[in-house]
Amino acid sequence: MEWAGKEKHMRGIPRKLVFLAVGAFAKAVATLLNTTSVHNADTLIRLVRSRPPGIPLLTVSNHMSTLDDPLLWGFKGFPSLDANLARWVLSAEDICFKNYALTYFFRLGKCIPITRGAGIYQEHMNEALQCLNNGAWLHTFPEGKVSQEDAPIRRLKWGTASLIVRAHVTPIVLPMVHSGFEE
Repeated sequence: MEWAGKEKHMRGIPRKLVFLAVGAFAKAVATLLNTTSVHNADTLIRLVRSRPPGIPLLTVSNHMSTLDDPLLWGFKGFPSLDANLARWVLSAEDICFKNYALTYFFRLGKCIPITRGAGIYQEHMNEALQCLNNGAWLHTFPEGKVSQEDAPIRRLKWGTASLIVRAHVTPIVLPMVHSGFEE
């Protein structure tokens, strides 16, 4: 269902609706229901809004809950309601793409299905690479799964590094660390 992820699908209206709904949810959770503290947010916002044309952005972060994405983008001042500025994200196929309705919803949300354990040359990694080659923003969780351990980040999977190496233009890589989402 790759077609649902295309910008021109139904003139982009379903995608905009998904980003409005999910973005509003993320804003409510991050700003109304929780205390959120973000360091160096201006760097991320600047890169999302105004990096040079054709230069891809690759953000990477730890993974503490199934709601890390979209809640990461709900902080005050971040343009989480704008589908045009939104990230593409690698998402677990076995969780987000279980049936037709979920597949459609997550594809509208610019999610790329990844089969965990299937290696770096699986079909949808090429789709992620194409996003970078188009100068888009891609977010990954290189740990490969949710980890709520109170310990340093686990061993990182090779997929994110392979995307950096194989991209036509070396992306701007912005590492991020968050805490508290497990609660």
